[in-house]
Amino acid sequence: MKAADLPLLTSVSRPTIHPDGSRAVVSRIRADFAADDYVGQLWTVALEGEPAPHRITRGFRDSAPRYSPDGSLIGFLRVSAGGAAQVHVVDAAGGEPVAVTDAPVGVTEFRWHPSGQTIAFLARVPEEGRYGTVTGLSAESEPYRRIVTLRYRSNGVGYTTDRRVHVFLAVVPNVWDEPTPDTAPSVADVTRTESGSAPETDLAVPATRPSGVPVAQQLTDGDFDHSGLVFAPDGSRLFTISARHAGRDNDLRSEVFELNLDDTDGVGTVAPVRTTVRAEANLSISALACADDGTLWLLATDVGATGRDFVGRVSALYRSGAPRAGSAPIRVTDPDQTDPNRLNLDATGEITPLADGSVLVLNGSRGRVELLRVHNQGHVEIVDCGAAVVTAVDARDTTIVAAVQSAATSGDLVLARAVLHGTQPQDIEPRRLTNFSAALRATGLVTGIELTVTGRDGYPVHGWVHAPPGPGPHPVLLTIHGGPFAQYTGALLDETQVYVDAGYAVVLCNPRGSSGYGEAHGRAIRQRMGTLDLADVLDFLDGALRAEPVLDADRVGIMGGSYGGYLTAWTIAHDHRFAAAIVERGFLDPEAFVGTSDIGDFFGDEYVGTDVTLVRSQSPQAVVGQVTTPTLVLHSAQDLRCPLSQGERYYAALKRGGVPTELVIFPGENHDLSRTGHPRHRLQRFEIILDWWARHLPSALNHRRNDEQDHESGHPVV
Repeated sequence: MKAADLPLLTSVSRPTIHPDGSRAVVSRIRADFAADDYVGQLWTVALEGEPAPHRITRGFRDSAPRYSPDGSLIGFLRVSAGGAAQVHVVDAAGGEPVAVTDAPVGVTEFRWHPSGQTIAFLARVPEEGRYGTVTGLSAESEPYRRIVTLRYRSNGVGYTTDRRVHVFLAVVPNVWDEPTPDTAPSVADVTRTESGSAPETDLAVPATRPSGVPVAQQLTDGDFDHSGLVFAPDGSRLFTISARHAGRDNDLRSEVFELNLDDTDGVGTVAPVRTTVRAEANLSISALACADDGTLWLLATDVGATGRDFVGRVSALYRSGAPRAGSAPIRVTDPDQTDPNRLNLDATGEITPLADGSVLVLNGSRGRVELLRVHNQGHVEIVDCGAAVVTAVDARDTTIVAAVQSAATSGDLVLARAVLHGTQPQDIEPRRLTNFSAALRATGLVTGIELTVTGRDGYPVHGWVHAPPGPGPHPVLLTIHGGPFAQYTGALLDETQVYVDAGYAVVLCNPRGSSGYGEAHGRAIRQRMGTLDLADVLDFLDGALRAEPVLDADRVGIMGGSYGGYLTAWTIAHDHRFAAAIVERGFLDPEAFVGTSDIGDFFGDEYVGTDVTLVRSQSPQAVVGQVTTPTLVLHSAQDLRCPLSQGERYYAALKRGGVPTELVIFPGENHDLSRTGHPRHRLQRFEIILDWWARHLPSALNHRRNDEQDHESGHPVV
């Protein structure tokens, strides 16, 4: 795979299964260089028989499909070019989608009411006078902002306190009605002054929406954000996650609130609110679901008595059998267990209830993301999906459809089964339903060699080696993931494939501090960053060099982003074997992180501590004077997670120290450039990286390609 093959990387959404179990619908999204954006539509996939998947919408970017309860409609999010996501519905048998919302800055999430007549959704509510609410008023001309909280910005969003996320309810329009055209202007619509010289201007917001979009009912208000939506089975209540307690600006606790929908019969009426899970439970809640029997399930992380102890904490499943009572939820899974198959529940995933009262959740484990079925009393079993990574799932009765990734696909669907009490499904083996990555595989993908290396202190370090075809020896790139509480997996990674195609062997591992190996592994580097993790990555590199003779031990580079940028910068200050380094969007200066990063008020405090001497003992900026390795610094101008100043200060110190260095800044991009940045910028990023390695660590392939490009462009070849 080459950098130009990025459009062949297809991501698939959470699937949605028709109530009759005959088919599923999924969105398929890819990068497009011409549009310089991400485009995609909805596809229908038969669960029985052999009909090929086919496209059923033709929007610019259609995503997040969900069947209505009776299966007659499909709700989804549609984004027009340059626009914001809005909820649309379409006849499940086909037809023209109809808009349900016109939220000023877009919708982030929605759920069907059990009746199918309304849809609840989440959307940011901008203050009047900001974010385009006044035509012609630019951002530079908006009023000043008075900040009184520690948390007021978010990476990829910007300012948040002046556009809080709130809960809305909208009536689903009748997609089978005759469309209503917009009313044409008329002379009678113009009100003139007594002199008749000029029309008066009416700046009032119209009571009705254009093109028949229904007026949505706002159910929450106040200086709070909301996430997650789930209806009670009878539709009388709606549950959502928020943080309204007094200490919310200083801790990571969240709460669950119950909105009583029986008393919300007027447009603009705020629903009566009851606290279902309180802040005193010390939980940071990421997802919730409501089973048919009314049991409320939570996916949450215990953040301890301080409300901030998040480092390396593993999420667990909780349940509340009587949510109205406001009693403390009961923990069902044990994140502290010492079983080799440790539970590391994916805090970004959903909870999917099954008919027998059990639920499906995702679990990260040793470079895999598995699908687990968890019963009320905590019994856990793995649902075989036939892939290294499960990204999302839907279930109807015993039928499970999962979105998966593997070494050979960036996103496909598989059909799995759950054996419930009293049922015996005919086929238990997972069956692939789509083949969306066929063109990507044709570019030539390399499968990694899984390896476990025993470190200097006897600790096992797990990872992979990807090598180009041929006898070698190949120059080596040691790559380090972000997080740090994240993991490399055995699934396809575009970074690895592009570098291997350019002639480099890629070594990557999950050192202590990573997720997927239990809490002790994840918490091992708390307030001791750059110690055990440094030893682990270097020991794994040395073990890989010994195990794989096609790797050239005398030609090694190092690179990483975010926490990977941190550990790269820290490593080259302490180990000078590397031909060159790339430090991308790094956490480089913990002292300057506070007050500039969107997570600066707690991340550094928990990971490196607050004592000045302790902080400096873990700071790459404090030891930058020890660096002699040529270093490329990559950063994004709109990065609010690891702000641009982190990279700028590090680059300036390298420059003043006489280290060969360059700084590349991408305009308009945030912390997620390498994953979700503009496609053209992602292509340019790869070109810059390969050029850096061609100059400082040439491979036979990369050096030749750069010579060819220079010759074709007319640039002088040195």
